[in-house]
Amino acid sequence: QVQLVESGGGLVQAGGSLRLSCAASVRIFNNYAMGWFRQAPGKEREVVAAITRSGGNTNYADSVKGRFTISRDNAKNMVYLQMNSLKPEDTAVYYCAATPLYLATRLTDYDSWGQGTQVTVSS
Repeated sequence: QVQLVESGGGLVQAGGSLRLSCAASVRIFNNYAMGWFRQAPGKEREVVAAITRSGGNTNYADSVKGRFTISRDNAKNMVYLQMNSLKPEDTAVYYCAATPLYLATRLTDYDSWGQGTQVTVSS
C-alpha cells in the first residue's frame, strides 16, 4: 500500500484557484497510477481526475474538464490538482488515491487513499 497525504485545500471565492498536492510514501511511486476524487456532503465520492504512472495520459470528469489539471512529479513522489475557475459546486473533501492499474476512474480500482483535504468555494 501507499501512504498518501493531501494538502492545499481551503476557502476560495468563486472564480478563484487552488492547487492541491498529494505526497506519496512508497518505494517506487511510478508503479502506481493516481487519481483525485471528491465527496460533497450527502453525495457519493466521485472521480475528478486520473493520471497514468508516467503522467502521459490523463482523464477528467466532464464537470471539471478545461478547469482542472492533474499532474505528477515522479522524482518527488508528488501528484497535483490545479483547480481554476472554481465554482460553489466544487465544494467537497478532495482525496488522493493510488492504484497499481494503468489508469482507473472507478473507486473500487484504488486501494490506497489519503485522509482528504477540504475545499470550500464561496459564491
